[in-house]
Amino acid sequence: MMKKMLKKSFLLCVVGVLALSFTACVKQTETDKLVVGTSADYPPYEWHIMQNGEDKIVGFDIDIAQEIAKDMGKELEIKDMNFSSLLGALEAGKVDLVLAGMTPDDEKKKNADFSDIYYTAEQGVIIRLEDKDKYKTVDDFQSVKVSVQQGTSQEKIAAEQLKGCQLKTLTKVGDLILDLKAKKCDAIVLELPVAKAYVEENPDLIISEVQVIDEVGGSAAAVKKGNTELLEQVNKTLKRLADEGKIDEFVANAIKLSSGISE
Repeated sequence: MMKKMLKKSFLLCVVGVLALSFTACVKQTETDKLVVGTSADYPPYEWHIMQNGEDKIVGFDIDIAQEIAKDMGKELEIKDMNFSSLLGALEAGKVDLVLAGMTPDDEKKKNADFSDIYYTAEQGVIIRLEDKDKYKTVDDFQSVKVSVQQGTSQEKIAAEQLKGCQLKTLTKVGDLILDLKAKKCDAIVLELPVAKAYVEENPDLIISEVQVIDEVGGSAAAVKKGNTELLEQVNKTLKRLADEGKIDEFVANAIKLSSGISE
């Protein structure tokens, strides 16, 4: 009886040790990855392309994410989701970092900590080519339907600067373009590099001469509130890239590549 009890205890110990080892391996594997959340419908920041028959997410945000992961000695994993879901995923621990052309306004700062600004872009208002003489100033949008991406700074920009417009929000930038082409809205607001990328592929659309501005200005990376260690590393990498002129290089290359985007 004693031998059986000892044997059983030994087996339980072995099982316990194996379980702990497996858990340790899983944790080690998880910490070897930097999981970055993005919304890959926003060229030249991030978007999908087919490369060698495989779907791939590219863009200058992705280039920056690769550099952050490299400096941390980690493998990069990209998770693509709706823009409006990104900060929720960050809070829930589903991603470590968000890089998605995100503007760190006061509302977003309630839910995340933000890096230094790594890129500042102007804003553009896209309209149909046939309406080029119709919309020339911010005062021409009274009761006009304007679509923007949900959760972005363009919501506030359109509401406050395109006076009297009827604001509509959609989750994907591609849906905004389709909405405009189908005449379900009359204008959309996007960051200028993104607007240029889509207009180049849609000759029936143009960037209007209407001027709007982003008073918050610029894009930053988001980390979970209180994650100072990661935030410091992100800022360190961003400073290195800026000093080396790499961010400008990444942006220029992404803009060139995004000219081939199709809807």
